[in-house]
Amino acid sequence: MPVFDRLRRLFRSRDAGPEPDRPLYVIGDVHGRADLLQRLFDLIDADQAASGIDQPLAVFLGDYVDRGSDSRRVLQSLHAMEQSLTTDPEAEGEMLCLMGNHERMLLDFLDAPVEAGPRWLRNGGIQTLDSFGMTGVSEAAGPEVLEAARDALAEALGEGDPDGLAEWLRGLPLIAQSGNIALVHAACDPDLPIDGQPPSALLWGHPEFLIRPRSDGLWVAHGHTVVTRPVAGEGRIALDTGAYFSDRLSAAIFVPGEPVRFLST
Repeated sequence: MPVFDRLRRLFRSRDAGPEPDRPLYVIGDVHGRADLLQRLFDLIDADQAASGIDQPLAVFLGDYVDRGSDSRRVLQSLHAMEQSLTTDPEAEGEMLCLMGNHERMLLDFLDAPVEAGPRWLRNGGIQTLDSFGMTGVSEAAGPEVLEAARDALAEALGEGDPDGLAEWLRGLPLIAQSGNIALVHAACDPDLPIDGQPPSALLWGHPEFLIRPRSDGLWVAHGHTVVTRPVAGEGRIALDTGAYFSDRLSAAIFVPGEPVRFLST
């Protein structure tokens, strides 16, 4: 391809706004705030009715657990909704839940409670255990307490049941794409193709993500990094508005041919 053609395509791709393949509602980090999640569902239902959006895909960007007080209800609600939409032939839309770093920490705790427990507990795992009725566990707990908490949580999550919460969490994808929008929990490495991203960047972030935009025209919708309000610019759409402390859970609305819009509780 001639050099000037490549340059033209590059500048066109940088100027293009987010353009999905289908309507999307993309929801930021919930962090155990089941009350805000229900409130946001009501806002989305009202928006869909007012705008006439048909057959949308709802994408949740991860971090359903920890810090807030009702992680159990968040997980149960999302799991039940996904199962219902998958099995109901008359469902008006679809749903996709991505994995966040807090789901990864929870799973690490299930797999290695003594080694992974303290990190998870000091980052909100205590509140998640509390929501399942498991109180009195601290990050300073000894091996026996951590292993007992792990066993109790594994039972509550239905570990070993193919339809249980534990297997659902283990199967959550790290990335999705619709049109020129990549959907991830935390970040992407701007120097790597979107299908070659390391899990560490997708789950935990990348030092260059917020500094340099991508050069391939892709927009990245993400959570993880808290912002005061949802914002789109320089190839990034930030949707973590700190629900667990701000009382604000946010979503982006993408419709082909239209500018991005936002909803917040």
